[in-house]
Amino acid sequence: MQDYKAEDQPLPARKRRASKSEWLAQFWREEDGVVVGFAIFLFLIILMVGGIGVDVMHSEMKRTRLQHTLDRAILAAADLDQTREPNAVVQDYFEKAGMTDYLSDVTVRDGLNFREVEAAASSQHDTMFMKMVGVETLSVPASGTAVERIGNLEISLVLDVSGSMGSNSRLTNLKVAAKDFVQAMSDNTEDGTLSVSIIPYATQVAVPNNLFETLNASTTGDVDVDTALDTGAADAASNQHGYSRCIHFESSDFASTELNPGDRWKQAVHFSPWSDFDGRDNDPKELVSSPVCRTDSGSEVLVLEDDVTTLKNYIDGLWASGNTSIDLGMKWGTALLDPSTQDVIDHMIDNDNVSNDFSGRPYEYDDAESLKVVVLMTDGKNTSQYYVHDNFRDGDSNIWWNDEEEKYSVYIGTDHYDDNDNGEYDDDLYYWPFDDTWSDHPYGNGEITSSEWIEHVETYCKRYNSKKGECKKWGNRTTYEEVITTVSEDGEAVRLQYPDLWAYTSLEWNVEEHYEPWMNDSQAWDDWYYDVRKYVGSSTKNTRTKSICDAAKDENIIVFTIGFEAPDSGQAVLQDCASSDSHYFDVDGLEIRDAFAAIATSIRQLRLTQ
Repeated sequence: MQDYKAEDQPLPARKRRASKSEWLAQFWREEDGVVVGFAIFLFLIILMVGGIGVDVMHSEMKRTRLQHTLDRAILAAADLDQTREPNAVVQDYFEKAGMTDYLSDVTVRDGLNFREVEAAASSQHDTMFMKMVGVETLSVPASGTAVERIGNLEISLVLDVSGSMGSNSRLTNLKVAAKDFVQAMSDNTEDGTLSVSIIPYATQVAVPNNLFETLNASTTGDVDVDTALDTGAADAASNQHGYSRCIHFESSDFASTELNPGDRWKQAVHFSPWSDFDGRDNDPKELVSSPVCRTDSGSEVLVLEDDVTTLKNYIDGLWASGNTSIDLGMKWGTALLDPSTQDVIDHMIDNDNVSNDFSGRPYEYDDAESLKVVVLMTDGKNTSQYYVHDNFRDGDSNIWWNDEEEKYSVYIGTDHYDDNDNGEYDDDLYYWPFDDTWSDHPYGNGEITSSEWIEHVETYCKRYNSKKGECKKWGNRTTYEEVITTVSEDGEAVRLQYPDLWAYTSLEWNVEEHYEPWMNDSQAWDDWYYDVRKYVGSSTKNTRTKSICDAAKDENIIVFTIGFEAPDSGQAVLQDCASSDSHYFDVDGLEIRDAFAAIATSIRQLRLTQ
């Protein structure tokens, strides 16, 4: 074969070889290919990351479904009310969800009034994209523990015992429901972990003496003591009346659940704004009927109790009378859950008024082992709360009382016109209602001057026989002698203090007997009834109720409310007070038992602990 040299080849071929060489050299020098390659690399990275996200998302979806199934299963299994074996309940939930193979372990622990169910499950998710980096599967685990156990439970039952509760068998139905409730709570708690306080409320809330004596309370609210639990209680007691034990709260007191015993509290005056009654001359003396602050044992607060028999007997003793003060009931209900009353409870424990099991209660709000609950019910709405004006709460009244003679005297003032008819001006003037007369002193603190003419009969000789030296005729002569006698009035008049006056004498009787006889009737009622008796109206009390309910919820106190055949306005207050819409119950008649039963179940509500 003949060899050809390059120069011997045809010209087009030579040009083609030169063109290819030049093209390769030019391609080697070009940079456009670098950008395209980097873009392809980024695309692959994004695709990989997105694929991993898809795998993780699918895995999390499976885990969420698995965990949700497990949570529902252990919650149902731990329920003390269900009678099936807890293991079988969990298995049944997983079977119905088509996840039987995923359940790996179920552990059940039972004890006195508690059940704990712990379970674990696991699955695997086959990856689609992560396989490219060597991850074939992702683990899908689920675990949890559910427990039904009531430990360190503090409950305040705030029960309406106003007059309207006596109608339509309301109080009867309430008693049955409340007794069932305390029985259910006792049955589902361990000994020493449950405390129940019962706060019956009407116009006011009365507290037992062993609690009231720990408070720095007085009729004026201005006793200054270092501590009411030590010497302070005795000091305060000297400024307290002993007829009843209620606190007159101001609006600012409802902004907090606290009831600090060292603060200055104003004792409510014992009086009746309704009755026409005087019991001072009765034997024995009787306090006014229908007082604002009730005194019967069936109306006083029951403080921290867990004995079911004691609680039920107390509930049986409730009775209906008075107006409705939802705000006061709620104030006391929260106060007995507030840590500020720990010293009060300790004092009551020291005096054997409260069980030693409750030492340290009420627990701090951040105590993870305790639950605080208020159950508030009413059949009505806030109505007027009556109280005595500050000018008539304390100190000397202008009424004097003679206990021995059972007579009143009314001090009027200075006698500028000698109305007492003693010939003097600008001395004291008193009205004696028992005989509708005037005097310069209260009956029993003065003298009675009387005059009496004494008859003297003398025998004298009318005719005398001088010869014989004897009286021939005798006669009688009568003379009269005025004898003036001054004696002290019977008994002793004592000036009544205002708290003592109102305790036995109603405002209405005081006006009618002591002032109407000599005053203009309208003026008498203005001065001695309407200026004495003041009241807090329903609008203000609704605001106070909202304040104390909000304060309770701010401290994570769980608030259940029951409107028992209540009017719309009352229901609105209760709905706003409740922890949520589901914590409010609107019931009629025997439905109140269902409401209390539902609340008992809610309090025992299962909680996931892990």
